[in-house]
This record gives sequence, structure tokens and C-alpha cells, in this order.
Amino acid sequence: MEGVVHTGTDASAFKECFSLTWKNPYVLRLAFSAGIGGLLFGYDTGVISGALLYIRDDFKSVDRQTVLQESIVSMAVAGAIIGAAVGGWMNDRFGRRMAILIADFLFFIGAVVMASAPNPALLIVGRVFVGLGVGMASMTSPLYISEASPAKIRGALVSTNGFLITGGQFLSYLINLAFTNAPGTWRWMLGIAGLPALLQFILMLLLPESPRWLFRKGREEEAKVILRKIYPADDVEKEIQDLKESVEAEIREEGCAKINMMKLLKTKTVRRGLIAGVGLQVFQQFVGINTVMYYSPTIVQLAGFASNKTALLLSLVTAGLNALGSIVSIYFIDRTGRKKLLLISLFGVAISLGLLAGVFHETTSHTPMVSRIQTSHFSNYTCRDYSSATNPGAWDCMKCLKASSPDCGFCASPTDKLLPGACLLSNDTVKDLCHDESRLWYTRGCPSKYGWLALVGLALYIIFFSPGMGTAPWIVNSEIYPLRFRGVCGGIAATANWISNLIVAQSFLSLTEAIGTSWTFLIFGVISVVGLLFVIVYVPETKGLPIEEIEKMLETRSLHFRFWEKSQKPQEKKSQAV
Repeated sequence: MEGVVHTGTDASAFKECFSLTWKNPYVLRLAFSAGIGGLLFGYDTGVISGALLYIRDDFKSVDRQTVLQESIVSMAVAGAIIGAAVGGWMNDRFGRRMAILIADFLFFIGAVVMASAPNPALLIVGRVFVGLGVGMASMTSPLYISEASPAKIRGALVSTNGFLITGGQFLSYLINLAFTNAPGTWRWMLGIAGLPALLQFILMLLLPESPRWLFRKGREEEAKVILRKIYPADDVEKEIQDLKESVEAEIREEGCAKINMMKLLKTKTVRRGLIAGVGLQVFQQFVGINTVMYYSPTIVQLAGFASNKTALLLSLVTAGLNALGSIVSIYFIDRTGRKKLLLISLFGVAISLGLLAGVFHETTSHTPMVSRIQTSHFSNYTCRDYSSATNPGAWDCMKCLKASSPDCGFCASPTDKLLPGACLLSNDTVKDLCHDESRLWYTRGCPSKYGWLALVGLALYIIFFSPGMGTAPWIVNSEIYPLRFRGVCGGIAATANWISNLIVAQSFLSLTEAIGTSWTFLIFGVISVVGLLFVIVYVPETKGLPIEEIEKMLETRSLHFRFWEKSQKPQEKKSQAV
């Protein structure tokens, strides 16, 4: 029952979630239908990483310009920033259900435009449309699920949105692999995303509006009908009463005043909630997760794996671990708590990023040398910078790949890829000649005996990130704001997430070129440590608390540094006071 925190709830939340939804499949239907928005979010995040490999092959201008590659990835993020910002206002004005329907329509249009794009410019336009839909869905889906979930299993059900995000990412890698040999490769990869958007549009037409939003708009009878479908008969009247008291208190306090930024910042509970919620969303991106998801195959190639198909196949492992981690989150989020899970997650992420920084330092410092004999074997295609070099004997693979007038590639030794190879002009003709002699062709990274360690580092990063930082920021943001401000604050937090995402997506490849992959991951590692300290100081534990109780806690809470100790339940505090 909402308003009471049972002692056994934490220990059995996962089992209770399945038990309650099995008895009342209506709750599960609401959660998974809205959660398809998470699937769209995840699919778009993952699919572009594989599609980009083939877009570079089709459009040579994209292959030559790092900024254009980053723009194709990040323009969807730019659209998502606008979508999230508008989505916050739309959620409060027209409701959660209508916002999801509009998001589906925009995503479908974007998928069609991308699949038919004749040039990079129109492809970018399609990415913007998809981004608008993803941005709206990213903050609306968990909000809808949270408001349609009983308090006991709210965290577990909102985690299904996180599971569908990671499930969408895993699905995108499978789709990428399925179409690697099909005509049009990347067009199929991007266009097929319209199908889940169409499915969710149909399902949401058959579902009701959020009961909490209806209550706020004075449509109490409609809300009560839905709440009676969600809650058991002995709990529903208590939930209705709690909602009524919460809404009436807000109306008395705010009157008819309009929501504005100054109002948000002057309200103590909202201000504290925004610091925690926005901060989590920013750190979620700045620890580098979407560099892994957007550029995973490219990172694998930087680690020394040459083939597009091999890079996609190995990236599938990270996507699978990400999906598995979100399942783990469903179990632990209401058992362990949001804060403790965040801290464990950030600690592991920092360690993993340190490992990646070390591995990439080794892969770039110890690369095969360029052999004059191997290069002369392809005498008509020798890299011009190598031919004119004053000391060609000092050239290794990495120096060959950095040559830019014109671009050059490294054709590995036919007997052992770690032996000296040839530095040649980079074009399709030379690539085919290299492959015809059963040699590997490198343009992104160099052969390395440490490449497998990079895969271990990526796997550890995902294993630690996904259960905590992957889902908890969205859950905390769906719980921490007062009802009246929830849509707007959720929009602000989601917008902060997407702005941070844009900064990372638009700068990652440029950073790796400017300072190296090793230093780039080291910067992410330092940010992870700062994020860990932020969680300790600013993020409250909201596990198992009804939304009304969270408001009271934000109003009076002190910093809880000893996060490993259980907080007193509201009932215990009252009994001690008596």
C-alpha cells in the first residue's frame, strides 16, 4: 500500500514485481507498451554505430571528414534536445499519452527519410526527425510507467524501460549484422526502425492517460477508474486519498501562478530534486557511455580489429552485456537501492576506464613497423608522405595512418599481422589488392597483441555501467519531483542529458585524433570519480518511498554520507518522536 514502507518489500521487490504483474497483467501491459519508447531510444543509439561503417563506404566525403561523421551521429542528439525540452511542456499540457504518440509519428517520418537519403545532407535531416521523437520518448516513457505503477514495484517496472533501451541496442546490432551483405546495408539498418514506432503508436491508442496527470487536471473519475485497475481493492482508496491531498496542497500553495524557472529554483524541494536529477543525467553521459554505444565498432577497430563485420560482431558482445545489466538492475534497484547501486556502478566504471586508457596507450605505442620491402611490393601505390620522408625507417603503422596528403592505410604482413607491413595510399583499389593477398587492411587502428584487453575493458565498463548509471538516473528523475512540476523538471533533466550527450558525441572522434584514444578515456575516468563524489553528497535514497514522502524528505533532509547504513523509515521516525 502506498504511504507505508513494509520491511520485507526491499528483500522481495523483484519477486513481488512478477507476482503482482502476474496477478494484474494490466500493469505490465501499461509498462511494456510505454517502454517501447525505450526500445526506440536504444535502437537509434546502437544502429548508427554499425551503419556509420557502411555510410563511410558509400559517401566518400563522410569517410574523409571526421566532423561529418560526428554530425551524422550527433544531429539526432541535437533533435533529442529540442524533443526533450518540448516534451516536458507537452507532457504537462496534453498528457503523457499524447506526447508518446507524437514521438512515434516523428520517429517514423525520420526513419523513412534516412532510409531513402541520396546524400549526407538529407540523411542528417532524417536524423534530426528521429532525434525529436527519441528526445520526447526518453523522458515520457519512464514518467508514464512510474505514474501507472504501484509504489512497491515502481523501480522494477521503470527499470523495464531501461531493459528495453538496452534491448533496443542489442537488437540494432543484430539487425546491423543481418544486413551487412544486403544491398543498401545501412539503409535497411536505419529504415527498419520505423516498425517499432508504428507498433507503439497503435498500442498507445488503446491505452489510457496517466492517472496522476488526470487527477491533476481535475478529471478525478477517469483517474479513479484507471487506479482501480492498477491497485488491489484494499490499497486503491488509500492511493486515491494520497493523490487528492497532494494535488490540493499544491493548488493551495501555488494558486494559479504559472510555472517558471524562478519558481522552480525558489521551491526548495524542486531545487534539491533538480540538482540531484540533472546532475545524474549529466554524469551519465560524461562518463562516456554513448561513445561506447555510438562508436563501439569504431573503438574495436581502433583496438586493432580491421574488418567491419568483425567489429560489428565483437560490438554485439558489449550490447548483450548492456541488456543483461539492465535485467540485473530490475532485480537490485528495489532491493539494494538507487544510491548504493549508483556508487558501485561509478566505482567500477572508473576502474574500467583506467584499464581502457592503459590498453590504448599500449596499442598506440607498440605498433608494427613499416617495411620498405613490403611497401615496394605495391610500388605504384606507396603512401606519398612515406616516399618523401627523410627517415622512413622510423615509420610505424600509427605514423602511416596519420599521413594525410592524401590519406594512407597499413597493409599487414601476410604471415603475421604484428610483423612489419606496407604503408600505402588509402582507397578501394589498394584495399582490394591487399585483401587479394590475404592481408588485413587497417585505416582506423593498428594491429596489436593487446586488442583483446580493450574488449575486456569495454565489457567491464558495460557490466558496471548498465545496472547502475544506465537505469538509476531515469528512475530517480521519475520519482524525485513534486507532481505539479514533474513534467517540466523531467524535461529539464532529459534536456541536460541530451545536451551532455551531444557534447560527447560531437567531440569523441575529434578528441581521439587530437589527444589520442588513451587520454580521451582517461578524461572520462576522472569525470567518473567526480560523479561518485556527487552521488555521495547530493543524491538522496528514494527506494520504496511513495512520491509524496519523497517530497517531505527533500524538504527536510540532511546529507546522508553513510550510504551503507539503512535510513530510518518514516514510521520509525514517528514512533521515536512519540
